[in-house]
Order: sequence, then structure tokens, then C-alpha cells
Amino acid sequence: MIDATHFRNVLGAYPTGVCLITAVDADGERTGMVVGSFTSISLDPPLVGFFPDKGSSSYKGIAKAGRFCVNVLGSDQLALCQRFASRAPDKFLDLAHGESPSGQPVFDEALAWIDCTIERTEDIGDHWLVVGRVEALDICGGDTPLLFHRGAYHSSVAID
Repeated sequence: MIDATHFRNVLGAYPTGVCLITAVDADGERTGMVVGSFTSISLDPPLVGFFPDKGSSSYKGIAKAGRFCVNVLGSDQLALCQRFASRAPDKFLDLAHGESPSGQPVFDEALAWIDCTIERTEDIGDHWLVVGRVEALDICGGDTPLLFHRGAYHSSVAID
């Protein structure tokens, strides 16, 4: 049997990028969640994915919307990350943001954004695998990603 705490500690040795997944449903309700599990899946067709916890209340809004936008966070966006990782009732309160071509929230300071429709959702253990078909994407600016490693946030340093 694998101890859950040991499992998390060992896998925490692998650094991940940090993304903010945003969506707006048909009723205009905005939702967002922070993930470190975002990944590219396929180039043809263009597919990406992320793995929300099955108990995530934020993911329910994204699933209801049927689409989402990935905001790749920069190292200067730690406060935004922490806000969306919290249980605040309205995480968008007083936050300015733009929109993706499909109308999903895009934060100007994000390094990049990826606008997707939900292609399918798979039941994977205690998480979902959400596969998104990429419809539009772009690089916004900045060059230092926000990383998560061994239970803490970091910025990257280029090695020559």
C-alpha cells in the first residue's frame, strides 16, 4: 500500500507550471480554479487537458460552461493564484480581465491563454481528466512562469 502523504511528497519533487482555468456559463456566472496539472495532449487535433479533483466546486461551473480558458500564470501573479486557490465566494470581485474569442476570462498579465471547448471528461481515480479541444490561443507577454515545487511557489531562472 502506498502512503498518501509519502506519495504527495515524492511527486512534489517534480515542478509544475501553474495555470488559472476560467469559464463563464450560459447564465453569465464566472468561475476559475488554479491547477498544476495542465498538459498538452495532442497536436493533431489540438488537445490539452487538466485534472480537477472530483470534489472541486469550481470545476462544476467549468463543466456547466462546457468550455474553458487556460491562463498560464507568470511569477508576478502569485496574488492572483492565491486568490483563486482560496475559497472566496467571488474570486473575480474587483478584478479586471479581458475575454478570449469565446468570451472566457483572460487576465492580461498571463504569459499565454488557450481557449477550449470540453471534448470529453474521463473518470480517473479521485480526479477527472478534462480534455479540451483548442479553438484559439496566444502569447500575452512576460517570460517567467509561476512554478509549484515541493509545496511552495517559485519562479524559474534560465540556465545558459
